[in-house]
Amino acid sequence: MTLPVEEALPALRDALREGSNAVLVAPPGAGKTTLVPLALRDEDWARGQKLLVLEPRRVAARAAARRMASLLGEQPGGVVGLSTRLDRAVSAATRIEVITEGLLVRRLQSDPGLEGVAAVIFDEAHERHLDTDLGLALCLDLQAGLRPELRLLAMSATLDGGAFTRLLNAPLIESAGRAHPVRVEHVKRDITDPRDLPEAMATAIRGVMAREPGDVLAFLPGWGEIRRTAERLSGLNADVLPLHGELSPAEQDRALTQGERRRVVLATSIAETSLTVPGVRIVVDGGFRRAPRLDGATGLTRLVTLRISRAAAEQRAGRAGRTEPGVAIRLWSEAVQRGMPLQDRPEMLEAELSSLVLDCAAWGADPLALPFLDPPPAGQVAAARALLRNLDAMDAQGRITTTGQRMARMGTHPRLARMMCAVENEGEAALAADLAALLEERDPLRGREPPADITLRLDVLHGHAHAESDGIAIRAIRRSAAMHRRRLGVHGNTPPEGDAGALLAAGFPDRIALKRGTMDGAFRLASGQGARLSSADPLAKQSLLAVADLELKGTEARIRMAAPISRAVLEARFPERFVTVEGASFDARAGAVLARRRLMFGPLILEESPLAGADPAAMAEALAEAAAGRDFRDLDWSESAKQLRARIARMHALEGAPWPDVSDAALTATAKDWLAPYCNGMTKLAELKSLDLHAMLLPHDLRRALDAALPPRIPLPQGRSAAVDYTAEIPTLEARAQHLYGMGAMPPLAGGRIPLQVALLSPAGRPIAITADLAGFWQGGWADARKDMRGRYPKHDWPENPALATAPPEGRRP
Repeated sequence: MTLPVEEALPALRDALREGSNAVLVAPPGAGKTTLVPLALRDEDWARGQKLLVLEPRRVAARAAARRMASLLGEQPGGVVGLSTRLDRAVSAATRIEVITEGLLVRRLQSDPGLEGVAAVIFDEAHERHLDTDLGLALCLDLQAGLRPELRLLAMSATLDGGAFTRLLNAPLIESAGRAHPVRVEHVKRDITDPRDLPEAMATAIRGVMAREPGDVLAFLPGWGEIRRTAERLSGLNADVLPLHGELSPAEQDRALTQGERRRVVLATSIAETSLTVPGVRIVVDGGFRRAPRLDGATGLTRLVTLRISRAAAEQRAGRAGRTEPGVAIRLWSEAVQRGMPLQDRPEMLEAELSSLVLDCAAWGADPLALPFLDPPPAGQVAAARALLRNLDAMDAQGRITTTGQRMARMGTHPRLARMMCAVENEGEAALAADLAALLEERDPLRGREPPADITLRLDVLHGHAHAESDGIAIRAIRRSAAMHRRRLGVHGNTPPEGDAGALLAAGFPDRIALKRGTMDGAFRLASGQGARLSSADPLAKQSLLAVADLELKGTEARIRMAAPISRAVLEARFPERFVTVEGASFDARAGAVLARRRLMFGPLILEESPLAGADPAAMAEALAEAAAGRDFRDLDWSESAKQLRARIARMHALEGAPWPDVSDAALTATAKDWLAPYCNGMTKLAELKSLDLHAMLLPHDLRRALDAALPPRIPLPQGRSAAVDYTAEIPTLEARAQHLYGMGAMPPLAGGRIPLQVALLSPAGRPIAITADLAGFWQGGWADARKDMRGRYPKHDWPENPALATAPPEGRRP
């Protein structure tokens, strides 16, 4: 049987003969993953060289390699090879090597010229994983420099063809495909909380299996939802099989192989693209996915549960029509469908970027200058550079260090790589490998809030029983730990030895946590952020922790995994981070400035003692800075002071110097200049109420000029005056209409450069009108106002032309 993509192969061959790059768009099931690499391997430009085929996930890479090898009558390891983080089957005969995305970046770092590689094929490029975008950018950079003959091919079913063709400067080749029709059904009631998804999914699966033949592929966000859905399908006359990245290869193969009974495959988005799950003609889509999101407040990337995009929903539904007509049940309404995003957000725009920035530094390029589809956000790049400097991976000029080069070769997150670079013997290396694996994989301890001590996880990993342990997670951790041990040159049977807290501190120096006060479970991190443990947690009483995993809950981070660490270990491992500081600083609990000698680890105060003979100027400056940190609310902001500040601000906006800038930002930035000199002899915030803001905000020699340009009060007839509100958008004077009789116009402010409006009030003090043209109002709008006021207040005088009338004397009613 021919596959649809075969019709596009001639055009694809021509494109790659005539140029270096191409973009292929073909629907699910068209055969692009397996047929295209086989078709290109015998091209003249590929002879004697290798094609690298990138897959976004290990499961998809294994399935693609097995399928291509089977078409050649082989197993992976011959002409078709396989390389993932945990598996490798490659030989001298390998011409097509299927690899996962992260391995391409590692290979480029160790072999910047990709010697012996004729082409790199990016399958399912639309998923826009961080490693996909980085690998493509580095290949384009390589192609523009050392390897202009290197071929690059981007393939997908839902690719933004225009964006990729512009980036690759390549033609777009499309394959129409022959997908079978899929009937899409939406439920009428939406799931309001993803926690209700397992029950809704199980109900939908039972319902559709009763009326439709064929196997079922169900999409759920993660392993937890898969497990709970499987529990609710107990007793179903079918094989219920999970499919996710943490399963062993044998368990994944079982989910991808048809059996004698009907199957219900409960999968994450791992089955959305690339994979073919044979026998499926029913898809039940929960409509959610797990995705990394960067929290700007903490600098942490965390997995969150999100609605999928419409493009992803179409991909998932298409799985029901791979071999015959099918049906897709969507567990959301048509109204929700209309509000779903068109495409998923690229990981580049959402994730923490320290791995990408380190890889770019090892490559020798600025990430902001590489050819990315979406440039990395500058703020996230700056945060990543700051972290890498803290990990000793980059110097102050942004150059990669020797330690950074070692970290880049580790093939894991920079924090974990730094931890593994800190080992001093084989036992510590074994311990670091176990810790890195624990932090890469899912927590092996289940439950609502398992104990935070990471040594409990190490014990479970090495065979100790625990009532809440997760067998699948433990197997995944052991596989990952074995890989790290090989990378570190550790013998497989070497027992882990050493101080877990010391190793964690190397990778997470900004998360050294010091207990706050006497409250159990309250900590402050070396980053300055607060963090919390349950007061019942065994680590809650520790004075120092090395924190490895945090979860944001509300405005504070919850410590999920940590290890105790002693001050002696910190001093031995990080002597350069300890600083003794003498001087004045503000103590929030006392509300006062205190002179102290402090032993600091970052912002953490490990020791302090009183300091005699502190500099009075330093005390004053510390008090001024404390006041600025509280937005100066401890000063006496009387109405008169507020009006003075507003008048100065208007003159500064009008003329600049010599009028001072009294904006919030300027006052905060210059607190040492304008406030500190008045704080001499003071130590407490409460004492600031006695300060005269009028003298502090404006030099004495400017006060007369200010009063002349912007007087605080305007004279009115009969010896009266009225205050001007300069805090209003337009300076405004309020006065009863009768008190304005005899005034033909308002006096100009600042020589007429600043407008002044008047609010005319009734005898009861209620607004009649607001005008910036009093003369025009007397001649125009006054007539209507006069008519209304004469009816309401007949005993008062309401002249036809108030400009020529006489205001009543003080104490007399007109």
